[in-house]
Amino acid sequence: MGLLPAVVLAAEPVTVAAEPLTPAVPAAQRPNIVLILADDLGYGDLGCYNADAKVPTPHLDRLAREGMRLTDAHSASTVCTPSRYSLMTGRMCFRTGYRGGVYTGVGGPGLIEKDRLTLPGMLRDQGYATACVGKWHIGLTFPTADGTAAHALKIDNPPAGPARELERIRRVDFGKPIADGPVHRGFDYFFGTACCPGTDWLYAFIENDRVPVPPVRTLDASTLPKHPYANDCRRGLIAPGYDLEMLDLVFLERSKAWLDGQVKRDPKQPFFLYHSMQAVHLPSFAAPAFKGKTNAGPHGDFIAEMDFIVGELRATLQKLGVADNTLILFSSDNGPETTTAIHMRGDFNHDPARPWRGVKRDNWEGGHRVPLIAHWPSRIKPGFSDATVCLTDVLATCAHLIGAKLPENAAEDSFSFLPELTGAPADRPRRDYTIHQTISLAMAIRRGEWKYLDHRGSGGNSYENGELKPFALPDTAPDAPGQLYNLKADPGETTNLYFKHPEIARELKALLEASKAAGRSVGKGKVRP
Repeated sequence: MGLLPAVVLAAEPVTVAAEPLTPAVPAAQRPNIVLILADDLGYGDLGCYNADAKVPTPHLDRLAREGMRLTDAHSASTVCTPSRYSLMTGRMCFRTGYRGGVYTGVGGPGLIEKDRLTLPGMLRDQGYATACVGKWHIGLTFPTADGTAAHALKIDNPPAGPARELERIRRVDFGKPIADGPVHRGFDYFFGTACCPGTDWLYAFIENDRVPVPPVRTLDASTLPKHPYANDCRRGLIAPGYDLEMLDLVFLERSKAWLDGQVKRDPKQPFFLYHSMQAVHLPSFAAPAFKGKTNAGPHGDFIAEMDFIVGELRATLQKLGVADNTLILFSSDNGPETTTAIHMRGDFNHDPARPWRGVKRDNWEGGHRVPLIAHWPSRIKPGFSDATVCLTDVLATCAHLIGAKLPENAAEDSFSFLPELTGAPADRPRRDYTIHQTISLAMAIRRGEWKYLDHRGSGGNSYENGELKPFALPDTAPDAPGQLYNLKADPGETTNLYFKHPEIARELKALLEASKAAGRSVGKGKVRP
């Protein structure tokens, strides 16, 4: 097996597009775009990706059958906050210096920089109406009465833990606007939550830049369902009328209402809807109408509800007469949760990560290889693509689609996969490699069949003790400082080839370090064959 091509990287950012991109479609025919993001949905959770899946997903299977199923797609991180930052900006989150974990409660500030180009901002600049419904989880600055940001409060009593989180929420002045939310980063309209809707310290909806119904009491966990997938609720503050079993249906109704209002208000204006689900993040609280609908327990019912919502959004587009000119993208922010994977495997013989090793937080494929389905009638031919894609690529793909120019200081890790979808001419060089980051900022890099993990172990979860121990695999190179796998020959990442192919390990590590130093993987900072 030969060496990888030489690495040539520039240290300074350069313009990524000297001229406006050639539109894939005329301006008058620019498509509407609906981006649906599931939460903690594994590659093996859908029937169209896993023939042995135990939960029927007819709506998503149909979407994949009528559109394109991408089989080598990856979230930008193995946990949601950095993954969502990267989706919205086309930039790997580790480049911000953010530690790599997730925001909770009234955590902030907003992680997306004030002047950074975002996916909705780019589309709005090109004449699109833009809306975000559901989970945000990229940080917000909640104000207090004296003007101090809630996340910056110095609270000595209580000293730490949950009580401190609750005290920060109690000190928020909910009558004041949030200064750095979705409506300040490219969206015309927002309805959703700051962080995880069903499990966080703050159980309250946000509309645009306000919390219309503030939280007033502590969550009473005794009223919640009891099962193995229910034990993920922080004892936070909850607003009146905030029903943890109805969250996704509330989000669905808001998205349907926005679509209806937008099409009736200006039927000629293209729109972008980012529908960001609670499903299927723990706790698995399906709405009453979906309880018992599957033979795979509460989490299976939750997956069924998620699938129903996708079908309802499609039906709404059809009812409004805009389905034929709407690009739908469906994916997940990372791999399946540990508890989900353990119990679904043990109780129902359903593997949410199948056929990959690892789960959420891990740098093995199961932590970041995700479903990605693209559907656009008459423009995307039914089929599948094995092209390597990262969710950072959504921004460049949408820009390519509508002929928008991307400036040099934006979308540093975003490559268009529109040619894979429609056969359109490439607007930038194709993606040469993907970079992966975990909750601990453990890093990995993949190029072609080779994947190098610049660390020992999973980079996220511990497999030495606890419930994940039965899933641990033998370490075939225990003295190696990193891991090298050939995914073509060994897709399960079972055999570490670090010592067998040290030259490839060195080259991939050099490429990783060079890309980190360059601050981008697009432009002159790309590898030259």
